[in-house]
Amino acid sequence: MDSTRVDRWLWSVRLAKTRSDAAAACRGGHVRVNDKPAKPATPVRVGDTVRARMHATTRVVEVARVIDKRVGAPEAVRCYIDNTPAPPPEAAIPVARRERGTGRPTKRERRVLDEWHRTLLGRP
Repeated sequence: MDSTRVDRWLWSVRLAKTRSDAAAACRGGHVRVNDKPAKPATPVRVGDTVRARMHATTRVVEVARVIDKRVGAPEAVRCYIDNTPAPPPEAAIPVARRERGTGRPTKRERRVLDEWHRTLLGRP
């Protein structure tokens, strides 16, 4: 097989949960093939770069193999090369932890925690 539809390929390699989700993402402008907006019927070939925004995450993949039938997850991973950039480090905000069994924070501890959260988020 030389090429296939982008919505079918996204579903086949398990980047989209259903084919209709992949088609809706294409119609909504969330999928680009070689940096051009893609309609659901846009053909993809080996070597094409597909940028898809699915579930609040932008995935950038290169087509390594063209398939049009859904396959198992281990086989699907071999059909693309993932070039998605790593998430920025500031996305991981530290979380305050309490020792198990210490109960709820006191009023004073709550004020300290609120101040700590404000400094992390840069709010006055």
